[in-house]
Amino acid sequence: MIGIIGSGNVGANTAFFLAEKGVDDCLLYDCQEGLAKGKALDMMEAAPIRGYRTTIAGSDRPEKIFDCNIIIITAGAVRKPGMKRDELFLENKKIIDAYASKITNPDAKVLIVSEPVDLLTSVFAGASTLPENQIIGLGGVLDATRLRFLIASKLNVSMENVSAQVVGRHTDDMVILKDYCSVSGISLDSFFSTEQVEKLFEETRRAGRLILDLAGRASAYYGPSAVVAELAEAICLDTGRVFSVSHVLPGTFGIKNVALSLPCVINKTGISKVIQPRLSDQEIGLLKKSADLVARTIKEADHA
Repeated sequence: MIGIIGSGNVGANTAFFLAEKGVDDCLLYDCQEGLAKGKALDMMEAAPIRGYRTTIAGSDRPEKIFDCNIIIITAGAVRKPGMKRDELFLENKKIIDAYASKITNPDAKVLIVSEPVDLLTSVFAGASTLPENQIIGLGGVLDATRLRFLIASKLNVSMENVSAQVVGRHTDDMVILKDYCSVSGISLDSFFSTEQVEKLFEETRRAGRLILDLAGRASAYYGPSAVVAELAEAICLDTGRVFSVSHVLPGTFGIKNVALSLPCVINKTGISKVIQPRLSDQEIGLLKKSADLVARTIKEADHA
């Protein structure tokens, strides 16, 4: 069973996508009494039409979530127009700290969606008894998905033919790996000028903020929900798909004890393998700069 902590836009839509895909039964929880049960009931009343093979249920008791094999954390404050992701850290850190001490099922795989994801993934891993390969933040896969959409839209080609790779932080400091972006294996340089490529990359960095500014009230949720549903499916079905996800680095590129995104093989164990891409000295320097910022932000929060 997949447990989802938080039944707001991201949590509820994640349950919806999982039901549409028939991945596994879902159990929603929310601190607002009745919200999880109400949304679960609403979705299940669509089940006869949509032909769901799995169920969605809701609970007002968080402890029911803790025994699930996959636990998705979407709870916390969301960005408002004009806010940066890191401005949510102190508020959402309290939630992550609390759940890190309560989720003790040794087989649980925890997927963190709450923002700022790299900081909160680092915090959860530091406070949890779970192996670090079972703690996964949303990270670069969402940024890569957004870039794939932009490239396909500019070229009017199928998104299935577009590959993209983004590593580092899920912020404007993300590191987009141009050498790993292609259309049916063909380099972006065959389709775009250098200036056009840089513009695409900048649009990717601003994509989340643009959605926030346009919507005016809430941050993105369809994209993050779809991505975390794919991650949960990869774990449930043991597919071995490769996603760029945030996780605590064990010394990769000289970085330890903080979470950043790198390509990983995802299967029933969580992260079964980290794939180390070939990076330039400049790209490695950007990763180390991001890691230092994550570590410093956490240290300052601990002494606040």
